[in-house]
Amino acid sequence: MSEVSYPVPGSQASSPGRIKRSLRVVLASVASVLAFFTSAIMLGAYFPAIPKAGVIGPVVGGQYPLHIALIGIVGTALGTLAWRSGLVRWGRVLTAVTALSTTAALGIGSVQFTATRDAGTKVSFRQVFSQLASPVGAAPDATHVYATHDGEALEADVYLAKESRDSKVPAIVLAHAGGFHTFDKSDLRGIGRWLADHGVAVIAVDYRLATPERPTWNKAPQDLMTALGWTREHADEYGIDSSRISLGGMSAGGTLAMNTAYRLKNGTIRATDGATPKPPFSVVGFYPGTDVDGMWKEDVAGTREAAELFTGGTPARYPERYREVSPITDVQEGLQRTLLVVGDRDRSARPDTIKDFGASLRAKEVDTTVKELPFAEHAFDDAYGSLTSQTSRQILLDFLNKNT
Repeated sequence: MSEVSYPVPGSQASSPGRIKRSLRVVLASVASVLAFFTSAIMLGAYFPAIPKAGVIGPVVGGQYPLHIALIGIVGTALGTLAWRSGLVRWGRVLTAVTALSTTAALGIGSVQFTATRDAGTKVSFRQVFSQLASPVGAAPDATHVYATHDGEALEADVYLAKESRDSKVPAIVLAHAGGFHTFDKSDLRGIGRWLADHGVAVIAVDYRLATPERPTWNKAPQDLMTALGWTREHADEYGIDSSRISLGGMSAGGTLAMNTAYRLKNGTIRATDGATPKPPFSVVGFYPGTDVDGMWKEDVAGTREAAELFTGGTPARYPERYREVSPITDVQEGLQRTLLVVGDRDRSARPDTIKDFGASLRAKEVDTTVKELPFAEHAFDDAYGSLTSQTSRQILLDFLNKNT
């Protein structure tokens, strides 16, 4: 009598079922992570008042909306697969959340793309997806020591305009960001190379940075004046129109640039080493601090620490220093044409503050342009290829190319 074998319940026959269940759980888990990430970023981007998400959302969502949209599409596809594989409720929720996040991200991209068109920007979507940092080839044509102070050699990166061999071009002396106490001129290599390739020479400079032992409220402005004078001295060598040299900067660098330029125009600052240069042709402030006392009081994202390092103490201790280094102190008639650019989600250089500052300049009949970029936080140009970065570069180029 022959034996008959029967499969043991729950062994081989159930293996395909276990694999299928495991795969759909993995799909749903990955989709859950993507749903949480994209929804948190989009909530923060649209509603900056939300704790934590409102800090990171405008930064990531504002600079990388199309990247977030792609992540959302992947999440939607995984959620749909989880739904169809049997995790109906979980899959439906994940599909809905990631689909909404994708739509929200595309909405940001659409609004920013409209702003680029309004600015006359020739958008490169290749840059949007590939240039998260400054291009590898964005190097200066030369680097020189423009001054030595306190035993410190201060350097300038020179980006020469292509047209400089045939005709005189406008130029801008640019000061980097960093809360008066960190970073350096290399942060400006992307915009420096781009402006030069589009006909504007750029002199990106280092300046003395503040430390707990060395406040630089009376040193950094002197450095920018020296850099401005050095640029004028070398204008013919670099093919620069000496009558169209502007001064500008990003964040703290913008504060320094405006303060130095306005004081030169008002005659309230003199060089302590060498001749005092002529005032710059125009002034540029990208998300600048307009009132250092206000920076201390609001204390957003390190502004109080920056103000104290820069001035050497609190407003109560050094009120005269805070007044002297604040651009708002020097607002009066006859100042240079000014460009102010800020993101509408900026927490430290708040857009209302920048717009009010622009209004105070206009009230004194100063030719002032204020540009507010949508869904953009502080340092919105960190991502070189982002839509906001491309837009801001075009705005700056057009401003510097204007003759009057």
